[in-house]
Amino acid sequence: MMRLHHCPGTRSVRVLWLLHEMDLPFELVEHAFGANLHAPEYRAIHPAGRVPALEVEGQIMLESGAILEWLCEQHPEKGLAPQPGTGERAAFLQWLHFAETLSQHSAALTQQHVALYEDWMRSPIVTKIEAKRLARCFATLEEALQGRVTLLESGFSAADIAVGQAVDMSRHFVSLEPYPALSAWMDALQARPAYGKAMPDGATVLYDRAFYPPLPVVRPEEGA
Repeated sequence: MMRLHHCPGTRSVRVLWLLHEMDLPFELVEHAFGANLHAPEYRAIHPAGRVPALEVEGQIMLESGAILEWLCEQHPEKGLAPQPGTGERAAFLQWLHFAETLSQHSAALTQQHVALYEDWMRSPIVTKIEAKRLARCFATLEEALQGRVTLLESGFSAADIAVGQAVDMSRHFVSLEPYPALSAWMDALQARPAYGKAMPDGATVLYDRAFYPPLPVVRPEEGA
């Protein structure tokens, strides 16, 4: 049986969500986000002390995008990815990995707003720039979702899972309100039973606020 190492609210949600969509048997090992990921026992599984890590028949797979791609190739009967050589494969891979473009910006904002506890540690310039970059990503998705309810014309896929999880984190920093197609797509994803099973409960959420606006930039003359 597969064993997934997971932290609620992180990119390992993508793998957990896909496993539920596929209705595959697996064991879930849930870790608290923080120091315990760097304990020697877990570093033996994931040397960088990150999640996800998927143990499969004595082997360990890392990186959420790679795990999603591999699971879809192992279980083509689940219909959650166009197979290699088929028409929508390129679009599938593009969106699957576009999730990381979103995630790098939301991770930077999570660090600024959540991981850094003191105001003096935070950079208003970084929060403003990264929020603008996320907004451009949202605009890209808004255009792609015009007239459709999934990223691929053929229907729901693991690409929706990867990007959906990334948007789920990113919307803490950029509002979905200006993007009606993107908002409707997210509403449809949240209605899926597997999404509900994969999402953290209120006791294990990473964010203590629904929205974190960019920090105000205080110019030298204003702070004098």
